[in-house]
Amino acid sequence: QGRRGTEGLTALNQQILRAVRMRAGAENLLRYVATTNNKVREQVLLELSFVNSDLQILKEELEGLNISVEVYRNSEETFSIPLVPLGLKETKEVDFTLPLKDFILEHYSEDSSEYEDEIADLMDLRQACRTPSRDEAGIEMLISYFLQLGYVENRFFPPTRHMGVLFTWYDSFTGVPVCQPNLLLEKASILFNIGALFTQIGTRCNRQTQAGLENAVDAFQRAAGVLSYLKETFTHTPSYDMSPAMLNVLVKMMLAQAQECVFEQIGLPGIRNEFFTLVKMTQEVAKVGEVYMLVNTAMNQEPVKENIPYSWSKLAQIKSDHYKALAHYFIATILCDHELQLGDDEDQQEKALSQVYDYVPEGLMVLTVLKDKVQRKQLGKAHLRKAIIYHEEALRVCGLCKKLRNIDVLQEVLTAAHKRSLLKYAQQETEDDFLSLIQAPDILPKTEHKIETIAPQLSKVKVKDFFHRLGPLTVFSAKQRWTAPRTISIHHKAGDLGFSLKGGSPVQIYCLDPTCSAALMGLREGDYIVSVGGVDCKWLGVNEVLEKFRNVGEQPIEFEVISCQDTTASHSKSATYSVGMQKTYSLICLAMEEDKIDQTKKAPLKLPFLSWGTKNRQKAASTLCLPSAVAGSSQVKKKLSPFTLLNTESSLY
Repeated sequence: QGRRGTEGLTALNQQILRAVRMRAGAENLLRYVATTNNKVREQVLLELSFVNSDLQILKEELEGLNISVEVYRNSEETFSIPLVPLGLKETKEVDFTLPLKDFILEHYSEDSSEYEDEIADLMDLRQACRTPSRDEAGIEMLISYFLQLGYVENRFFPPTRHMGVLFTWYDSFTGVPVCQPNLLLEKASILFNIGALFTQIGTRCNRQTQAGLENAVDAFQRAAGVLSYLKETFTHTPSYDMSPAMLNVLVKMMLAQAQECVFEQIGLPGIRNEFFTLVKMTQEVAKVGEVYMLVNTAMNQEPVKENIPYSWSKLAQIKSDHYKALAHYFIATILCDHELQLGDDEDQQEKALSQVYDYVPEGLMVLTVLKDKVQRKQLGKAHLRKAIIYHEEALRVCGLCKKLRNIDVLQEVLTAAHKRSLLKYAQQETEDDFLSLIQAPDILPKTEHKIETIAPQLSKVKVKDFFHRLGPLTVFSAKQRWTAPRTISIHHKAGDLGFSLKGGSPVQIYCLDPTCSAALMGLREGDYIVSVGGVDCKWLGVNEVLEKFRNVGEQPIEFEVISCQDTTASHSKSATYSVGMQKTYSLICLAMEEDKIDQTKKAPLKLPFLSWGTKNRQKAASTLCLPSAVAGSSQVKKKLSPFTLLNTESSLY
């Protein structure tokens, strides 16, 4: 089922891409040709209306696939309101071969053919990440690739130029592609998919068992943590689904689903019809209703409102009403079924019931309500009436949304809860109804199980740099530049080399005697030794390199060295996101296929969403995506580490 869902998503993305291209072409024709010819203008406007209609239908189909609980739900029979998973972002294949091989030859002065296996491993890992398994192994694989990208960025992506590798990712909500020759889009999209995969794992958990519910809570908290980290780390991105506003809503939604699972976990053994148990359940379920109300409010704010699936917004509203109704039902059960008996601790009951309300109706006191049978019944029936109103509203909203209307289990749960409240109300005496003017007060939400995001623990996944053989990353990175390797051949006398060695890996020349044979052959102070006697020693320490010198004996010693060249300070990368970017996707962006790259070079210059800093903006022609302003960047010195992606010093990290 998951594979069929992925295949359907890919096909939909391709159809949306074609429709957006047609719309962009029609808009360009309308702008440049049809302004002077009314007949052509009318034809173009008609065509544009058809294209927009088709695009709307395709986006509704995409929304339907996103809300399709059958794809992600576990196979166990369940009687629970469905949870919402995030769909994975789709991407196109990327060929790293030529760009990386060229860079290895040019920048590292090594035979690039010797690194074909490493490049193939990187591409195989990326390909596997397009269809990860929905379990911990899938999460670990995505994190492995994300960490591997940290190495790749430092090894092959210098801050002063693009590598010619084009990354294309499809928006998970609109299906519109975003193309960037920038590794940051790749890293952000993989992070999004890690969060999305956690949501799918949480949705597939068996919610009929304690272990299943515990796993679901954990998965949704981790999903919220990853999405929150994405929002804070990649502060601005060129895709709707990864915009700060959208990520903020998604974090709220995942925490709300975790809170919902916590309530189900508490009630799984059964809810005893006992005073203090019902008080606790009243406030717990009221908390679920509150968080879903906040989610629904956030979903209906601009700019999220236009892109969030309509069915998601309605489901959040339905859950808010449904759980509020349950809260009023529980408190009504307390009032209608539990009269104060001799031996009951009335002080404790008064205290517990007082904490449920922010206020009590005028003329009533909590202790009086507990002792007075008539007032208890009246207040209990007021809560039942309010519960019924919430139930009916939930059913009404569910009926308005076709996609939710077709989810049988949702209809069954809502209908059963509604009938239970109606039955409870019918069981109460009715002769005093016309005298009852009491309005049920609101219930204060409270939970003993605080739900928070769980930060992603990326460092727990251990990965080895595919391109480890290039040398220590602190020296052999894309930011550093060196001379080509030079061969030094010397005869040493009684162990006197004419220089000393220092440092870790690789070792450096220091205290060089300017009159020694090595210096006369071109050895310089500060040179790095990369090989001795044809054996690579970039990862060897001082003692190991000296041992290799000793093993040569009386024979001439040949070793290779490189000299570090001065490099100018690089600008930190920055990114920006435009709120008003709908309907502005340019044909240039969408036409950037493999066979059209040369044509895009003729396009007018525009600022890209992901810029390499102010120094290079004039060179950064945007054949990539949407026009927008670019946030200012600052010079930031970044550590050479595979975990620069965890650095928070710059505007992007």
